[in-house]
Amino acid sequence: MNEVVDCPRCGELYMRNAFREVCPKCSRVEEELYQKAYNFLRKRENRAATLERIVEYSGATEEMIYGWVKKGRLQAAQFPNLGYPCDRCGNIIQKGKVCNSCLDDIENGLELHEREQEFERLRSEQNQQTFHGKKRD
Repeated sequence: MNEVVDCPRCGELYMRNAFREVCPKCSRVEEELYQKAYNFLRKRENRAATLERIVEYSGATEEMIYGWVKKGRLQAAQFPNLGYPCDRCGNIIQKGKVCNSCLDDIENGLELHEREQEFERLRSEQNQQTFHGKKRD
């Protein structure tokens, strides 16, 4: 569903759709910056360029480059120094949403939660199985 919104970059009103998060004017500017960055990286001597060097040469922001890598427009396999921040801790990664360290933390937390749930379930069952005998006078 399309809706009229303000462009997050320039503030101009535009009709947002599923393909663009910015107005057509900003989208064209972003595409020109992408082409400049991509053409720079295609040269063999620039394939291992740092993020800072790409930003300096192309004029694109770090966030734009992160977005292009995340969307697959710039392949991290072809350009080894490129990546984007982990959604949880901010470390630079080249695939997925979270780094391996955060993934391990999340999995360990889930396992701990499951063990605690199982312990509570067993304790609850044990309390229900307790038999009380008649009290003798």
